[in-house]
Amino acid sequence: MSERELICIGCPMGCPIVVKMEDGKVVSVTGNTCPRGEAYARKEVTDPTRIVTTTVRVADGKVPMINVKTEHDISKDKIFDCIAALRGVTIKAPVYIGDIVLENVAGTGVNIVAAGNVDAVH
Repeated sequence: MSERELICIGCPMGCPIVVKMEDGKVVSVTGNTCPRGEAYARKEVTDPTRIVTTTVRVADGKVPMINVKTEHDISKDKIFDCIAALRGVTIKAPVYIGDIVLENVAGTGVNIVAAGNVDAVH
């Protein structure tokens, strides 16, 4: 039986959680003070995912860069592929929150969207 120690990020409490696993399956989760902690721990040890945030260039904008992020979390092992796919991407102003910057990033089925607004230079 193996153990993983985690700090829960499901709420501000930051509970120390211990997950016991056997044959790749979760046997027990202890230390959480709310149900979100158990759900987080189970997912983190079996299928870890993350929201990816970064910046891309803006052409003809009032500022040269804009924050972007994945619409949903992606598999942790796809993060570097996602960042590589965004290298060299430039979008044309104007750009608004929620605009799709790149569809289906790195074959994940998840879009990269703008996380800010950039007006065009007039």
